[in-house]
Amino acid sequence: MRHLIFIILLIVTVVASCKNTEKQEEIINANEAIQEHVDGVLSTQWMNNMQLNKGAKWGANIETSEGVKKMQALLKSQRTKSIEDYHQLANKLNDSKNNVVKECTMKGASHDNLHVWLLPLIKKIELLSETKLVEDASKIKQSIEENINTYSDYFE
Repeated sequence: MRHLIFIILLIVTVVASCKNTEKQEEIINANEAIQEHVDGVLSTQWMNNMQLNKGAKWGANIETSEGVKKMQALLKSQRTKSIEDYHQLANKLNDSKNNVVKECTMKGASHDNLHVWLLPLIKKIELLSETKLVEDASKIKQSIEENINTYSDYFE
């Protein structure tokens, strides 16, 4: 009788651990997919699509350049110790980015290049607003800073 109870407990334990292993694999796969998405958003691949205006910087409207300067100032001044701080920064950056988009009067190739620069920034700000971990938020913030700081390499 004791052997039978032991065998039943052993079988239940093995079956339960198999189900847990499947769940752990699903969690690992989901985490890997999330990490691939994050890596894609933080990539600098977009820089390969940026072009200068025959070797010179593109002319940008004042409102766009002022909006970029405001985002740079936010990145320097906003405290980022907690996830709430990072989310607050994301909200402020998003407001500034929305103003840049709204006030943009650029046309043609300069406008096209602005969008090459702007689209990854939009995704990064969105990712910062959704992240749950301070470590991830710090990496995203750094990528946003790099993105914003390249503005002056292509626009004046």
